[in-house]
Amino acid sequence: MRVDAAQAAKAQRLRALHDRRAPLLIGNAWDAASARAFELAGFDAIGTSSAGVAWAHGYPDDDSLPLQAMLDAIERIAASVFLPVTADLGRGYGDTPQDVARACEAAVAAGAVGANLEDSAAAGAPDALVDVDSQVARIRAVRQAADALGIAFVINARTDSWWKRLGDEESRIAESIRRGRRYRDAGADCVFVPGVTRSDSIRRLVEGIGGPINVLTVPGCPPIDELRRLGVARVSVGSGAARAALSLTMRIARELRSSGTYETLQTDTLGYADVDGWFGRR
Repeated sequence: MRVDAAQAAKAQRLRALHDRRAPLLIGNAWDAASARAFELAGFDAIGTSSAGVAWAHGYPDDDSLPLQAMLDAIERIAASVFLPVTADLGRGYGDTPQDVARACEAAVAAGAVGANLEDSAAAGAPDALVDVDSQVARIRAVRQAADALGIAFVINARTDSWWKRLGDEESRIAESIRRGRRYRDAGADCVFVPGVTRSDSIRRLVEGIGGPINVLTVPGCPPIDELRRLGVARVSVGSGAARAALSLTMRIARELRSSGTYETLQTDTLGYADVDGWFGRR
């Protein structure tokens, strides 16, 4: 399989957007409609939310969603927007470098031009993070597979010292820098450190990793202007938008159930024709 020129151009565009002078804002979608919402709001790229996609299919966010279901969601999202789409593939749907590379090849076939790959160990594993050499081998295998396909596939290598709350802040910084540098050397384009919020820690990660880093918009994370000053290259909303949408749905349901009114449903709600028009071009 070789990718066509249009998909190859989207990959090049996504890679070029990782410019530390201005953070790339990633809108994390879970279906075609949420992807269109981010596109119409002016985002430059779409990421899939592994949690949002899993919940939409009735699964928890624990890698139990079958790969084919994830690929189907990626394909629908990629087909609904003109923007580059990067896929959140979690741990990569396999334990060997070859398994992870095949999952990424399948994501490319579905229309993705990049992927998140995390180094959290499998549920029930004795260690919280995958051995760094094993993760390096997986990233290297994905890079080699992408090169063979002729695509500048953007690897966003996620490291989870912060997300797993491993050790104190100093040890998290040191481990994230150690892993981030190894992942970059193996072919990753960007290093994702979800959970970090303190400006000084973010600055040290940017300087220590020496390449583009991605942060997540969790409570306490600095605003975009400050992240730009700190040199952050990429900012993701993760599962936040999906959870916000579900929170609104819950508020609507509770109001209808408790009082029989539906003011929440009518507040700042998009019109039927407006949303239907998002897909009229098809």
